[in-house]
Amino acid sequence: MGSTADKIKGTANEAIGKAKQGIGEATGSDRLQGEGVIQEVKGKGQKAMGDAKEATKDAVDKAAAAANKNL
Repeated sequence: MGSTADKIKGTANEAIGKAKQGIGEATGSDRLQGEGVIQEVKGKGQKAMGDAKEATKDAVDKAAAAANKNL
């Protein structure tokens, strides 16, 4: 999965997780609140993975450009 896809899925999971937490709180469902927390954390992890992939790609691109410049 690409960095953009990771970020999009992460954002969606964060939003759904927050919504589940709110619904769980409103209905008194500890289970739903717990699921929401887990899904929100999963989303944050996906977004972090997307950021890491993007940073790695940028570093590789810069290194390749520098290597080509020296040739």
